[in-house]
Amino acid sequence: MSKVKQADIDRLIDLVGGRDNIATVSHCITRLRFVLHQPANARPKEIEQLPMVKGCFTNAGQFQVVIGTEVGDYYNALLETTGKAYADKEQAKKAARQNMKWHEQLISHFAEIFFPLLPALISGGLILGFRNVIGDVPMSHGQTLAQMHPALKTLYDFLWLIGEAIFFYLPVGICWSAVKKMGGTPILGIVLGVTLVSPQLMNAYLLGQQTPDVWNFGVFSIEKIGYQAQVIPALLAGLALGFIETRLKRIVPDYLYLVVVPVCSLILAVFLAH
Repeated sequence: MSKVKQADIDRLIDLVGGRDNIATVSHCITRLRFVLHQPANARPKEIEQLPMVKGCFTNAGQFQVVIGTEVGDYYNALLETTGKAYADKEQAKKAARQNMKWHEQLISHFAEIFFPLLPALISGGLILGFRNVIGDVPMSHGQTLAQMHPALKTLYDFLWLIGEAIFFYLPVGICWSAVKKMGGTPILGIVLGVTLVSPQLMNAYLLGQQTPDVWNFGVFSIEKIGYQAQVIPALLAGLALGFIETRLKRIVPDYLYLVVVPVCSLILAVFLAH
């Protein structure tokens, strides 16, 4: 049975500045997340005195009120009382940016690009760390575990397959995420990322030891150098592709979209990237 009291809901609405001060409200597992038009109108100390409130704070442009496991009941009561529509996480993030400074908004945008990559990066770091322990750290008489146990040597070699895939081909994931963030077509981001690490391209780490081949277009040429394991070039390339594609969508008629936009976007972005 819900323990929500309407008087507490009414008081909470009043203490955040009234229903007109609420831009959006969402919730997570334990917290109500308000985006307020005028955050200064909220009264945190008085809110913390409410019986169901366990604390409150401001983070990433959102005024968050800690409720606990019954937050869903309070959220539904808030929507019913204020007449506000349900807001998902993306809507809340967009609304919250109005309360952020420019550098906070910039950090927020970059975080949204790299956050989807974290599971792969964490997995890669742990796998390569374990690989180093069994294959690179002397354990007994100057020998590593892989040298002492042939089965571990096989595991050591196998784990490099995963480590290489994650970090060597990292530009593919960055381009995918950056294009998606810009509102472009994610598969085009993947294709762009692959063009940055293609086997046709010389590894940039070999510059100075080898001379790269070139594409000679007559009036200009482009060296065939890859961006394996590079972050910034991949990020800039992905942002460029997303920008080009979204701008072309505005001016190209719908019936020509599939013929013109993907092709032109990719060609321009790959030229810019290299």
